[in-house]
Amino acid sequence: MLYGGVDRAQLDAAYNNSAAVPERDAIAADWPARSARVPREYSGRLDLAYGETPRERLDLFLADPQAPTLAFIHGGYWQMNDKENFAFFAEGLLPLGINVAIIEYTLAPIARLERIIAGVRRSVRWLAEHLAEYGADPSRLYGAGHSAGGHLTAMTIPLPKVRRARHQRHLRPGADPAQLSQREADSRYGRGGAQQPGPAFAIDGRRAGRGLWRPGVARIAPPVDRVCPGVDRTGSSGTPAADHFTILDALARPEGVLTRALLAMLGR
Repeated sequence: MLYGGVDRAQLDAAYNNSAAVPERDAIAADWPARSARVPREYSGRLDLAYGETPRERLDLFLADPQAPTLAFIHGGYWQMNDKENFAFFAEGLLPLGINVAIIEYTLAPIARLERIIAGVRRSVRWLAEHLAEYGADPSRLYGAGHSAGGHLTAMTIPLPKVRRARHQRHLRPGADPAQLSQREADSRYGRGGAQQPGPAFAIDGRRAGRGLWRPGVARIAPPVDRVCPGVDRTGSSGTPAADHFTILDALARPEGVLTRALLAMLGR
């Protein structure tokens, strides 16, 4: 056994969400078209640079003056995807009076994980410093992310700029199973590079990591509130019919369970 009672093959399979959801391509088929409509239908500021490298940029879609802002960090194994195909998150939140910032970041293997984390934190600081210039309320900045973006969202929790963070991952103490997964270790850490900060990175002196929802592997992921008390979360029990990809609509739709949780955070 390699980790938590599972072997290498099981661990590699656990981190391969695309293989676990055969319908993934069909689920994601309309994301580009939905995302392309958002800049046409809503006010936005595109390709705002928060750093010096080409992928350190974000799109900011604006709802109402002095509205709160949700910064969304996309997933993709830290290795793929970009902000343009995730603008559809704004279609459900903008009508509710919530600004949406879609953050892009440098990918592995060009960047090691510590650099990716630093870049995402820089994007949050940039938003806090510049939101007022676009009529948004910088004191109401929230974070959300999916998959690898959920891990990166968790890495923003220590920043005072982030009022609340919501991520579709669990946090757990101890070792990082991702570093033992060959699929992710090779691309994110480099061979022999397991000392790079993985999802078990320190948060306020505690350790946090990511877990999995699928049966048989979920046991390696105790809830976030057992590691970081006071950090809000919505557990998988709130979306029993969702998989790793359909859960995105729980935040992208006005009636989604995660949208309702976000509204509760906002006191609505």
